[in-house]
Amino acid sequence: MATDKKRDILKTLRGEHDELRTLFKQINSTTDRAIKTREELLAKVESGLLPHAKWEEDVFYPAIRDRADRDGKKAIAEAYLEHHAVESIVMPEVKASEPGTPEFAGAAKVFGEQIGHHASEEESTVFKLARELFSAAELSEFDEQYEQWKGSAAGVASVGAAKVKGAIKTAGRTLA
Repeated sequence: MATDKKRDILKTLRGEHDELRTLFKQINSTTDRAIKTREELLAKVESGLLPHAKWEEDVFYPAIRDRADRDGKKAIAEAYLEHHAVESIVMPEVKASEPGTPEFAGAAKVFGEQIGHHASEEESTVFKLARELFSAAELSEFDEQYEQWKGSAAGVASVGAAKVKGAIKTAGRTLA
């Protein structure tokens, strides 16, 4: 039971933010000739980002919103909109770009900046709010639930639906 008390969803999510920041730094340091590397790094970003974002949207943000005051609800609304902007506009732009082009480099840079902004704002606002609204035991339980959710049918379905939606948006961008 002592190890359960050390679990903390906020530490887990912050760690995932740091992993994404590192991946974007790696993408931004590539040249246009590093096509395979860019594709691999973008795949790693997507595989780390989608479960993280979908769990926040499906589980964590609603739980916070249920307990939050007006300002807290506003912070959650902002977080949802930032997720939507990245998922609907920025990611499709990156994925529609050819990896060996300056357009890809520019789109990936904006993608990384958007994720970096969101992560920093979330860590300073939403995480602070979560610490005020939930006990350490509840934050630990969220961490356990998140780990289980990633392998669950609901988690796989949510991430799969996001991938399909993203593929459709990317196809639309590619055809435009």
